[in-house]
Amino acid sequence: MFNRYTFILLASLIAGQSATADVDFNPLSDDKPSYLQSIPLLLSLQNINAQNQLSTPHVQELNNKYQVRSLFAESKSLPMVDIQLTFNAGAARDEEIAPGLYGIANMAAKLIDEGTENYTANDIARAFERVGAQFSAQAYRDMFIVKLRVLSDPKKLEPAVAMMLKVLNHSTFKKSSINLVLSNTQVGQKQIQESPSRMMNIMFYRALYGKHPYAQPIPGTQGSISKISSEQLQRFSQQFLVSQNLNIAITGKLNSKEALKLSEQIAGNLKQGEKAKALAQPVEKTSFDIRHIKFKSSQAHVMMGQLGTTRFDPDRLALEVANQMFGGSGFNSILMQELRVKRGYTYGAYSSFSFSQAPGSFSFSYSTQQDQLLDSIKIAHQALVNFVNQPIDKNKMQDTKAGMLRAFPNNYNSNAHINAQLGSIGFYNQSANYLSIYPQLLEKITAQDVQNAIRKHLHPERLTIIVVSDQFDKKALEALLKQNLAPQFPIPNKEQIPKSVIAPPEKPVTDERAVFPDDVPASI
Repeated sequence: MFNRYTFILLASLIAGQSATADVDFNPLSDDKPSYLQSIPLLLSLQNINAQNQLSTPHVQELNNKYQVRSLFAESKSLPMVDIQLTFNAGAARDEEIAPGLYGIANMAAKLIDEGTENYTANDIARAFERVGAQFSAQAYRDMFIVKLRVLSDPKKLEPAVAMMLKVLNHSTFKKSSINLVLSNTQVGQKQIQESPSRMMNIMFYRALYGKHPYAQPIPGTQGSISKISSEQLQRFSQQFLVSQNLNIAITGKLNSKEALKLSEQIAGNLKQGEKAKALAQPVEKTSFDIRHIKFKSSQAHVMMGQLGTTRFDPDRLALEVANQMFGGSGFNSILMQELRVKRGYTYGAYSSFSFSQAPGSFSFSYSTQQDQLLDSIKIAHQALVNFVNQPIDKNKMQDTKAGMLRAFPNNYNSNAHINAQLGSIGFYNQSANYLSIYPQLLEKITAQDVQNAIRKHLHPERLTIIVVSDQFDKKALEALLKQNLAPQFPIPNKEQIPKSVIAPPEKPVTDERAVFPDDVPASI
């Protein structure tokens, strides 16, 4: 059993101070000799942080002769190779195959390893299993990602890569496989109807984006996927899963010469094709858009947000800092302080930005008791109004930046994470050394940078608000929101709303944080 001496010892060790200066060990020597034997082990804890410091991976830009951007990070710790092929072929491309054909990218990802003309699904699975390889494909809003993890031994690596290329080039997307996906989505549809948070998320995107390609759920709808044919899936593959619509990321136990050869093998053996065209510009709101989903429950769910900006916007890193301060940093965030700590309205409230090829979104959400619904929305909205209108707290901003810097090594603490970062860097045209220069970029961000960014990009006067609850008084809420706005945020005319940045830069960007994809598909 611990006694007070043990707690004093542990506390002093954690603080990095000498335990012997504060603790009298005489009472321990007769009764608990095992404590003395443990002291050297406890003292060794002081060295753990120093021993486990992660160094930033060195990222090399490979000179791929097929003009396919290829990034490589050598890692000698494991005899493994991680490969990520990131195509500009996410769910935003669905309707480029046929109008209303939502869910085609997602279905292509699910069915791509279900068979070719010469190999069945079992043949493909066994081919990867024989060499201990892991193959997967996933569709997101912007990206279609194919991953392969395999031993670096050429006897394992080469057949795994060969099978991956056969799957990408020759998938047949058979009708029987499509029917299996259709039957599975019937279960997913019922799960959505029983999940207020998932219904809320789907409604939010539809309300926010209207007719834009980002509006529909990534897996499509029951009605849209029932129209998808094998021929349309093959057309999607032939148009988008091609070499010139791709970037390659490689991490593992290879040298740069071997990595270049591998990247050229992949780029040279895929259909060459063309780059996908730029996405359309979503339409900005001019006022509040409040929508209600009736759901019988004592809990109400709320999501508020607006169009954000692109990955290419130079304000992106300042907005990342702003988001951490407002709702992204747990109990220290403004939202948590206002809604939970001060008033106990919710267990948790969080905000986030999604930065995409076309303008992404800014949103924050929480759940609360039905009888606290209107008050909680008023408080959350007022918190955003104040955050935009009042000067940034410089001390809190510095603490936020320090926390972001401490957390940044989590982005490259494994080969898989490193490779995901390379995929994101390549896809969004960031500089190859982004991971190395991130600390300097973050350090340069000032309170004025953050203030300017939020006043330019956050608009409390034209939020989209989704409420999932049993009872809801829309008119009462509108009155409360207008009280919050006056007089700082008069409702603008449509002509006064600035356009968001949509065009990717001609040169690599160096001022945006790389994160691997976080779009979670809705099961519909």
